[in-house]
Amino acid sequence: MREDNDVPVVLLHGVGLDRSVWGRVEQRLGRPTVALDLPGHGEQPALTSPTTLAEMAADVAIRLPAGPVHLVGFSLGALVAQRLTVDQPGRVRSLTCVSSVAERTDEEAAAVQARLDGAARDFAGSMDRALDRWFPAGEAEETAAWREETRAVLLANDPDSYLHAYAVFATGDRDIAARLPEISVPALAITGELDPGSTPEMSRRLARRIPDAEVAIVPGARHMLPVTHPDDLADRLENLIDLRARNSTSTSPSSTPSTTERSRT
Repeated sequence: MREDNDVPVVLLHGVGLDRSVWGRVEQRLGRPTVALDLPGHGEQPALTSPTTLAEMAADVAIRLPAGPVHLVGFSLGALVAQRLTVDQPGRVRSLTCVSSVAERTDEEAAAVQARLDGAARDFAGSMDRALDRWFPAGEAEETAAWREETRAVLLANDPDSYLHAYAVFATGDRDIAARLPEISVPALAITGELDPGSTPEMSRRLARRIPDAEVAIVPGARHMLPVTHPDDLADRLENLIDLRARNSTSTSPSSTPSTTERSRT
């Protein structure tokens, strides 16, 4: 079996984005990485009809590198990664869920459905509202550049394809919830302290479902961690991938700016 240093890190992006969102994280990881476009995104064919979380995961599965992988998903990509992990447990060495939703309450489910309905009525306006949530004006020196970079990716979407994918994002957390206890690999749920859609509580819900999971909350961060906080993500990924080695040598994980919580169920 290959050493973990040679096992690729597979990166799955969020709804409306593409694999380019991972560029900053890939630059910081000292490991082979493979960033894939989700169905209906980037260079993949547009979705022309409703789809399901299972179908999206199956599409990604046939494009995974051969052999084991460390699987990382962001937002919708986290739901796809969770489904892949339970469907193909022998392929996944570790699972990282970045800015993931989980078991939305009725109120949270209604809020995301309202965003889906808003995108159906006014696609471009919906993209601007997402950018407002992710990159509030004046929060960081780089905010304007991040916003324009992300806007270009969002507006390149086929609107109908985006809506099909967003419908999976809006409901997939409830679809996968009952199967999360099947995950037996080291897992991390990491999100921003100020993320209003993928809240810290949602990461804690994931950790309560996944038998041995770590939660990390990045102070002051919002949703777009791969863009705004690539150092935190890269550090946490390295720590998770090295978990077995750290445990076997009783070495403490390296310090990062985010706070860590452990879950045992």
